[in-house]
Amino acid sequence: MTPRLHLHRTYASLVLVLASVLLGGCAAGNVSLQEVRDFADASARLGGYSELSSRYRDTYLREQPYLTPAADRLARENDAKRAAAYEDFISVQKAVVLYMQTLSLLAGETRYDLSPAIDDLGAGLKANADSGLTQRHVAAYTGLTRLLTRTIASGYQGRSVETMVRDGDTDLQTLIDGMITLTRLYAKTNENEKKTVLGIFDIEIPFSSRPQDRMLVTLAKVHYLTKSQEYKLIDKRYAMALQGLKKVSDGHQKLRDNISNMSAVEVRHMLANYARDLRLIRENLANN
Repeated sequence: MTPRLHLHRTYASLVLVLASVLLGGCAAGNVSLQEVRDFADASARLGGYSELSSRYRDTYLREQPYLTPAADRLARENDAKRAAAYEDFISVQKAVVLYMQTLSLLAGETRYDLSPAIDDLGAGLKANADSGLTQRHVAAYTGLTRLLTRTIASGYQGRSVETMVRDGDTDLQTLIDGMITLTRLYAKTNENEKKTVLGIFDIEIPFSSRPQDRMLVTLAKVHYLTKSQEYKLIDKRYAMALQGLKKVSDGHQKLRDNISNMSAVEVRHMLANYARDLRLIRENLANN
């Protein structure tokens, strides 16, 4: 073999090795972005929070038939406060969902316009001492919506998964904390509603022992059992919603911590597990 031929073959071998390394790196990157996309999609579709927000807003409609006139006056005041705060509570979720949708887009190969969702976020968020939403949550909402507006308006130019996660994590975590705080408020409000509604039956039924009241007592017991089952099911939904929000928070934090090593097998498996858990929670929410 001539030295020139040997040199050509050596060069060709090096080119093949280099191409293999580069393609392997690209494949690993694509695989890791698939896990990022799956996690972001599962986070955006988690569900539960919106329904629980609506249930919180409509508390008075359910409890009003069981209220005394004195209790009804206070309940009306609380109803007005809940109605006024509802849009803000939903706006927090909209910002988190839009962030996850944007992250999924950046991790994928297709592009579509999310501008209408930006417009739907509203003018801003207000602090609400009664609910636990503080100025810290307001600032995070402003910061995340500005990041989303810049990213989407620019057509995602100059924005990658890495920069999006680094720039968005702090505000995202704060807003998820706000959603967790609000979900706990919803659960506490539901517990008070349960005591109000079921408490009437606990007090009245034992004292209704006359034979002529037998039919009314029977109907009351059936109603009591129905309402008890309703509250048991909704308690499970609060627990699952909180579990899901914690999963989203932890998953994004892990992604942030490993953002420079997304192609590692253990990181991909970790994100895949978070996505799987979120899908299971979503299924359970849908079936309960």
